[in-house]
Amino acid sequence: MATGLLYGRFSRPSARILFSRNMVVTPAEPFPKLMFRIVNQRSNMLMEMESRMMLVLVDHTNDQHNRKYYSLKLEVANIIFFPMNWTLVHVINEESPLYGKSTEELSRQEAEILIHVKGFDDTFSQILHTSYSYQHDQIVWNARFQRAYETDENGNIIMHLNEIHRYETVI
Repeated sequence: MATGLLYGRFSRPSARILFSRNMVVTPAEPFPKLMFRIVNQRSNMLMEMESRMMLVLVDHTNDQHNRKYYSLKLEVANIIFFPMNWTLVHVINEESPLYGKSTEELSRQEAEILIHVKGFDDTFSQILHTSYSYQHDQIVWNARFQRAYETDENGNIIMHLNEIHRYETVI
């Protein structure tokens, strides 16, 4: 019985979600978009994926360092299954706490963006959780992600995991 309990405790699946090294802000119309990418590093199927994003700013008034938390709405916060990469997008409009903020202001307020991703692992029949964070200096402005996959001669899609980090600057 002890062996079963130990095996059950230490054989739990863990999420192997790869996050892009940077977030990018793409100058889109009518509002810019804050984006990051994730990809499943395992060959197992993840389903019923959910993601949440939160902005943390440090308020330095009265010589105190109080953290303020703001929810960032995602364009698509849930997907049914996760076969390739997923680019998560937050529109920086009037409702966004990032609206009108400069890079200097985000730096001064020690901005950090917290990410939580949850999904169901079909192989182990368990719910997986993972989290990640981006500091203000990991946000690249006026950029967009480049394609991270290609199609072979048979029409199969080939995902290049390390290319989810690639972006290009835009004017």
